[in-house]
Amino acid sequence: MTAPLSSFSVAVFLSGGGRSLQNLIDCKQRGELDEIDFRIVLSSSKVRGVEVARKAGIETMVVPQSTYTDANAYTEAMFGPCRQHGVNLVVMAGFLKHVLIPDDFAGRVINIHPSLLPSFGGEGMYGNRVHQAALDHGVKVSGCTVHFVDNEYDNGPILLQRCCDVADDDTAASLAARVFELECKALPDAVRCCAQART
Repeated sequence: MTAPLSSFSVAVFLSGGGRSLQNLIDCKQRGELDEIDFRIVLSSSKVRGVEVARKAGIETMVVPQSTYTDANAYTEAMFGPCRQHGVNLVVMAGFLKHVLIPDDFAGRVINIHPSLLPSFGGEGMYGNRVHQAALDHGVKVSGCTVHFVDNEYDNGPILLQRCCDVADDDTAASLAARVFELECKALPDAVRCCAQART
């Protein structure tokens, strides 16, 4: 059965517990992402996020990067299924592996990062490492960034950002919790923005 012409097909790449994926699924169930069709979830390992996808009835694939010695082969393993499913947009939602972006997906892959890029981004900057770096630098404002993905870590054009104050008594964990609340609004907004731009 083919998807309705009005639908916007999305693949999600993840590497962890699937909190951002669950948030997107919840948004769709509340009618906030009606036009979005989650076609497939690809995970870098057998993590809880895979079960989140399966519970929601979304097709899943586990694609360990370690089984591919060639970057191009890994890229094909990740994006080949996206082509087969007619995916319009790839959403990296806690995806911690580096994958090359094929030419036909340029401008069609977004990532959410828990800082105000270009600050506190790059290889190895994920999770509480990002928030601890922000605290160590004494920043007064933090937040999250949704950006288009290119072949460098956390480098592509910024789509949107959301910010919050950093409290004097913040820890990496407390700041992470506040930033994640922003992510729960920013990522659906970004997906919706992409869908509206393509339809």
